[in-house]
Amino acid sequence: MHGKRGAGVRTSGAVLGTALLLAGCSPGDGDRGGAGARIGQRPAGSDLFWVNPDGNAARQVAAYEKAGKDAEADQIRKIAEQPTGEWIGPENPEREARGYTEAAEKADRTALLVLYNIPHRDCGQYSQGGAADGDAYRSWIDGVAKGIGDRPATVVLEPDALLHLVDGCTPEEHHEERYDLLDGAVATLKSLKATKVYVDAGNAGWGHPDQIFEPLRRAGVSRADGFAVNVSNYYATAASVTYGKELSAKVGGKPFVVDTSRNGNGPWTGGSPDERWCNPPGRALGEPPTAKTGDPLVDAYLWVKRPGESDGTCKGGPKAGAWWPAYALKLARATR
Repeated sequence: MHGKRGAGVRTSGAVLGTALLLAGCSPGDGDRGGAGARIGQRPAGSDLFWVNPDGNAARQVAAYEKAGKDAEADQIRKIAEQPTGEWIGPENPEREARGYTEAAEKADRTALLVLYNIPHRDCGQYSQGGAADGDAYRSWIDGVAKGIGDRPATVVLEPDALLHLVDGCTPEEHHEERYDLLDGAVATLKSLKATKVYVDAGNAGWGHPDQIFEPLRRAGVSRADGFAVNVSNYYATAASVTYGKELSAKVGGKPFVVDTSRNGNGPWTGGSPDERWCNPPGRALGEPPTAKTGDPLVDAYLWVKRPGESDGTCKGGPKAGAWWPAYALKLARATR
């Protein structure tokens, strides 16, 4: 079982950021987000990642407060007040990357960006799409890099891209190009002054590090800051760290980051094994994002997948990446 993950497609948060930029302000202006939700940054000493004060969760908080649903608003604040990944869309990569990194820099924080636009993405499943071809992808990466510039950013590169080479989901004829595109993306992003790059490397439930360490090398992990595990999935932090350390030992001791966004109750064991990753019931938020993990090999716990956004049109969910208030509430309420 490889544990297909259904990472979100372009989300409305990116659209919101672009709309704010077009209006002449950045998504980080002021401390009031979500039309009155009052979402600001966490204390300066507590963490280095930027909280988007106008993301989907912040807007949901504001909507619940306006409707007098204070209990629901308090629950969704558990999501809105944490830094989450900004998934850069396909149309305006330079503008979006600039907007998020400028907002983060203004708040003296680091933007967390997710790049998910590789050609033949998701093998035609829930999150299908991606750049039209290799040249389009290289141009898109160049746009992202130009948008980031010298500002601080942490980038998670292409969820599922390597996993789908290993599990056979991506046809063989696309493999060589994908390695080249990933290696080139790492090189481009690492040429920037203050950008950290983590190449996605699967999760604790799909297989064994022996299956992916060589693909990870071919994708340029030696030049990257490390790799990412558990993106958009639900495996517990302890299991994810064990998997990450086994993989690290095979790629020169590279550190890694763990997506803890929805792993508070670990993975779901019901239903079809092929879709346990897709909007499973009874899950909970995981450890809050932090670069203070207490483990020299674990650079950070991150919320790469934005809690409350759908994995795809399964179990009653909307399309992948769409905000789903009912699921967000369930995640928050189940969190200890």
